[in-house]
Amino acid sequence: MAWYDRFIGRTTEDLEEKNNPSQYLMSREEGLSINSREVVTRYRDAYEKLEVVNRAVNIVVDDVAEIPVDVGGKIPGLSPVFKNIRKVTVNRLLNIQPNYYQDINTFKRNLIIDLLIDGNIFIYFDGDSLYHLPAENVTIETDEQTYVSKYTYDGVIDYLPTEIIHVKENSFNSIYRGVPRLKPAYRTMQLLASMRNFQDNFFRNGAVPGLVLKSPNTLSEKIKERMLAAWRARYNPSTGGRRPLILDGGLEVDNLTEVNFKDLDFQVAIQANEKIILQAIGVPPLLLDSGNNANIRPNHRLYYLETVLPIVRKINFAFERFFGFDISEDVSNIPALQPELKDSAAYYSTLVNTGIMSANEAREAMRMEPLEGHDDLRVPANIAGSAVNPSEGGRPEQEEENNGE
Repeated sequence: MAWYDRFIGRTTEDLEEKNNPSQYLMSREEGLSINSREVVTRYRDAYEKLEVVNRAVNIVVDDVAEIPVDVGGKIPGLSPVFKNIRKVTVNRLLNIQPNYYQDINTFKRNLIIDLLIDGNIFIYFDGDSLYHLPAENVTIETDEQTYVSKYTYDGVIDYLPTEIIHVKENSFNSIYRGVPRLKPAYRTMQLLASMRNFQDNFFRNGAVPGLVLKSPNTLSEKIKERMLAAWRARYNPSTGGRRPLILDGGLEVDNLTEVNFKDLDFQVAIQANEKIILQAIGVPPLLLDSGNNANIRPNHRLYYLETVLPIVRKINFAFERFFGFDISEDVSNIPALQPELKDSAAYYSTLVNTGIMSANEAREAMRMEPLEGHDDLRVPANIAGSAVNPSEGGRPEQEEENNGE
């Protein structure tokens, strides 16, 4: 019996038992227990230690979390995982309070951070509330016939597949777990971290490069060690110790390397690496550059269309599959997705003048107060047999003196 037959209530008596061939191959390829803890630790470190990663991830998290959803009716033909739930309950879970301990905004932020850094979201539904399970602690237990036999949290708590809502990022080599968005930029993040560490170590050493002590005489190892100990005791830039030194016996001090402080800035390389990281996450570099906002509106709109909304819809589709209700994003309060005021005015003016909507309906759509006497539809003047009332768009009646001529 295929794994999906259990969700729709089929039994082995209903049909001949069949296996999904890809499940057999993938379970052999990936193993029967699949988690991402070792891999994700690297990305969490980058999120905590690299400013550009932290800022970009938080921008996406904040923007996605602030988009509410509209819960519609039941989707015809869809057999949901959890059937016995009301629309008002789904709306509470997805827009107000998912559980007793969290508000919806905090809950969503946890989910989206996991999706960006781990590539997966795991949500436990106990029949009344939704709970976020940190993705790096969840292991997927698979077998060759049921796709997923269970989900295990922290190696201790087991969940049935029908209790877990699993949202996956894209992956070309796994049907079980998604790939973090940061993965393509991993080497870039390593390089950026190395640059930061080099700068930290250099300035921790008092901005002094390596030194060489030169002696015209051949020194024994014992004398070398004693001289180095004396040198370190009096000259230690990392602790601010720079006491005057008196060199005798022909000793000379020389730099190990010539230092160009301009090269130590790494500014061009850092900016190039940061751009690669931003592209991997899906954030236009312009959004982090407060000094250049000439084209910020079209870039902001593109960012919502290409990054934010796909994430929102990916999560909404998972909730649709689980609860069976039509769930769509409400973007009416997102400025970047709203047309310019002049474009809106021209758009609604056309709808009013062609009789598609009333003036007050147009004002309501533009979030303006209604006006008395503007609730009727206007009939275009070029429609044959149209009303002659000027307020309805018809031609005005001729003056009486004109009629008498």
